[in-house]
Amino acid sequence: MVGVKNIHPSLPLIFSLILAVFVFLMFFGGLLLVFTILRGKDILFSQKLRGIVAKILFPFMILMGRLVGVSKERVQQSFIELNNHLVRSNNHRSRPDKLLILLPHCIQDFDCQIKITGNIKNCKRCGKCEIKDLVELSEQYQVKISVATGGTLARRIIVENRPEAIVAVACELDLTGGIQDTYPIPVIGILNERPNGPCINTKVDIQKVKNAVLDFLGNFP
Repeated sequence: MVGVKNIHPSLPLIFSLILAVFVFLMFFGGLLLVFTILRGKDILFSQKLRGIVAKILFPFMILMGRLVGVSKERVQQSFIELNNHLVRSNNHRSRPDKLLILLPHCIQDFDCQIKITGNIKNCKRCGKCEIKDLVELSEQYQVKISVATGGTLARRIIVENRPEAIVAVACELDLTGGIQDTYPIPVIGILNERPNGPCINTKVDIQKVKNAVLDFLGNFP
């Protein structure tokens, strides 16, 4: 702080106060996070925790992961699980026509010639991939469903649909980025399964998607 003090005598004190406030906020946010997880439901100010986790805690988690040898992918998975827990504990609800299921293009069969990115209802429901089941799920609960080829298109779909909540299926990288970008819209993220490697003929647990939809719909039929 000697060099800083030479600039202005008060700067060391100001920097110390800023650091103290930051440490206090992280500690207070951490306590709220722990209590929310333990109780399994919303507590005072905990609806703000998703923002703290997404904007502050996640980059810190990535940094700490590097220092202790935890892979970035594992940290991303933990972040998604934590986000989902907070969304569910806050009991977010959505009207069916304001709930969006957002899917990655890689769930569609790689050899399929039908273009569904513009309109997923173009699917011929042959059953070779899980698009058929997901479309039928959206029809059953009267919720919107779209397919995105990447982050740019996903953001455009969200802007056009203006959802109250999102059930998103994607890989770790796309889910973490999407959850951060769409805050404060509540997102339940579901990791896709990659039996053939990334970005080709991926799959998803349909029951997990259904459970997420029902979590958001609550008492809606």
